[in-house]
Amino acid sequence: MSGRFSPRPALVEGAPAAGAGPEHTTGAGTPDGAGTPGGAATPGGTGTRTWRPPAPLDLALVLGVLRRGPADPTFRTAPDGAVWRTARTPAGPGTLRVHVRAGAGEVGAEAWGPGAEWLLETLPALLGADDEPDAFTPRHRLVALARHRRPGLRLTRTGLVTESLIPSILEQKVTVEEAYRAWRLLVRKYGEPAPGPTALMPGHGGLYVIPEPRTWALIPSWEWHRAGVDDKRAATVLRAVRVARRMEEAAAMDPESARARLEAVPGIGPWTSAETVQRSNGAPDAVTVGDLHLPRIVGWALAGDRDADDAAMLELLAPYEGQRHRAARYVLLSGRVPPRRKPKMPRVDIGLL
Repeated sequence: MSGRFSPRPALVEGAPAAGAGPEHTTGAGTPDGAGTPGGAATPGGTGTRTWRPPAPLDLALVLGVLRRGPADPTFRTAPDGAVWRTARTPAGPGTLRVHVRAGAGEVGAEAWGPGAEWLLETLPALLGADDEPDAFTPRHRLVALARHRRPGLRLTRTGLVTESLIPSILEQKVTVEEAYRAWRLLVRKYGEPAPGPTALMPGHGGLYVIPEPRTWALIPSWEWHRAGVDDKRAATVLRAVRVARRMEEAAAMDPESARARLEAVPGIGPWTSAETVQRSNGAPDAVTVGDLHLPRIVGWALAGDRDADDAAMLELLAPYEGQRHRAARYVLLSGRVPPRRKPKMPRVDIGLL
């Protein structure tokens, strides 16, 4: 479950008036209908938008779950706190920069590329506008304290499936370090440089947009091996990208139907489908089962049980039916983890075998 212990970032205070509408401007910086839904992009594929969240918003906490490791070539947090992200949208590749406007209680965004308009249009959903955190009622003191301390948690909804599905497949049965390395190597080699002013960004090189489904399908077997991806995971990615259009349709479904659609592909099980729809659909109840660590963390935090399995975890989360994923995130944000009793899962680089 990615993004477990996110840093405490700056908080965007909610709008003082309920129902305050979004504001946005075109790439030229001129007003473009304050309060009008949707973003605005120029024909050249650039645009800006301002959005005022209706409640406190923790920008890094909301979007941090989309980052796959500190060197993710599709995601970057700049020194000024702005979040940069790339995506392959239905309109094409795009780059989005989201930042807090200090003291203004609003978020600003700029986008570049053919997908700029789509990214600006879906900005509120990305920042949790479709989420309903008030539907959650804490049942444990630890959960209540975590919610109180991190009031800006909202569940993102990207509306894009493949960008979360493929890295989730890469994370099956391996350490996160191995999965992050595979994602980084494959995206940098087979993706395309992101549009916009990203080439000289500080950090780990420029940003990239993930490859198209056909490009994923044409990656040679030895390149998967060099990236440390075994045949089973590589085959699952190939099966998924061959039906990429059907996979993307799941973003518009209810979470249970979306998970059923994904799990129809051999090699995609409950763990992978949950990790995907948590991001693509903003699913508040899609708790991750089959995880190596999560059951023990939840068991220890809520019942002092360091040996809890999936069944015990689900029993502990039963009072949060409909909001179990959100409850698990609050547990993770509490930082209460069981003491380690054995070494970490060993890392095996099959690229060296």
